[in-house]
Amino acid sequence: MQTTYIKPPDHWLHLDFAELWAYRELVYFLAWRDIKVRYKQTLIGVLWVILQPVLTTVIFTVVFSSVAHFDSPSLSYPLFVFSGLLIWLFINNTVVFASNSLVGSSELVTKVYFPRLSLPLASLIAGLVDISIGFLVFLVLILAYGIPLSAHMIFAPLFIMLAAILAFGVGTICSALNVRFRDIKFALPFGLQIWMFASPIFYPLDILSERAKWAISFNPMTGILSGFRSALFGQEFDWTKIGMSIGITIIVVLFALFVFKRMEDDFADFI
Repeated sequence: MQTTYIKPPDHWLHLDFAELWAYRELVYFLAWRDIKVRYKQTLIGVLWVILQPVLTTVIFTVVFSSVAHFDSPSLSYPLFVFSGLLIWLFINNTVVFASNSLVGSSELVTKVYFPRLSLPLASLIAGLVDISIGFLVFLVLILAYGIPLSAHMIFAPLFIMLAAILAFGVGTICSALNVRFRDIKFALPFGLQIWMFASPIFYPLDILSERAKWAISFNPMTGILSGFRSALFGQEFDWTKIGMSIGITIIVVLFALFVFKRMEDDFADFI
């Protein structure tokens, strides 16, 4: 009879990608489960992926463009807002679902061995399905506004992937902390709300002072949104902001994996 021993790795940041690949079917089914649960027993189902950014864009346009006059000088304001919301809602929803992925699968975590990182990864894959649908709607909106398609648009998926990596990092660390500290679920919506207002989603950077622009450049969302909009609308890339976002995103992911791996052995005890 063959005996299999399961023991934690010796290195603090040992990532067994071969093991994750071996469990790829599990990740697929977890992602599919997340998609079905997200829209189960909803009246309009997956149409929420379209209505959420569209209705929010309408509200922001009325409030911030018509009342507060937050107009983008080089772009129609609804397109400016929709492009920002497309990225933000993807990150926000991915982080929220990933943060609850371990606690919400407590019976699976406590009874079956599998790479725990599969759970937040599945939440990310489910979020990628949502943003793919939203991106197709946005392309229709671009054509409706008469915006010509540029060669820069081929870089748009790269910034979506950068946003996905950032969302995975933040969601992974929140999922680990939520196992030990259950008040994370109360603090997370507040933290995400602050992050949204600290990101140039519904206001252009031109309205900020130089000091505020410098401070907000340390928000990785700034470079991601700047690069995403430049790719979509054929504008010049701000490589300084993009480079800062890439560097900070890498730091976030490495820190998230460090925390996750350090806490992973205790998940079954605290969950």
